[in-house]
Amino acid sequence: MTHIYAVQMDVPAELEAEFNRIYDEDHVPTILKVPGVRSCRRYKLEHSTRPGMPRYLAVYEVDSADIINGPAWIEASDAGEWKPKIRPHTTNRMHSIFRQIA
Repeated sequence: MTHIYAVQMDVPAELEAEFNRIYDEDHVPTILKVPGVRSCRRYKLEHSTRPGMPRYLAVYEVDSADIINGPAWIEASDAGEWKPKIRPHTTNRMHSIFRQIA
């Protein structure tokens, strides 16, 4: 069964270029090597009816909800420049798992 893992966050404006570079060139390629991770797409918010909605969204397609808590995911998410250079500066983080129903 396929699941979607949605990760939303904000980052200070002065870090946006570095955030996007590291996310696209380092973080996502590393996460995609985790067994059971099928894909990742990233989005930037254009409009929301909810005030304070995080501006950035990453949508990961995964084989099960357990993958994101497994050792391979945790190791991959801590690898590279993401953990020391970007993660400490992210705010308004939201994490959600959706199970495919149709």
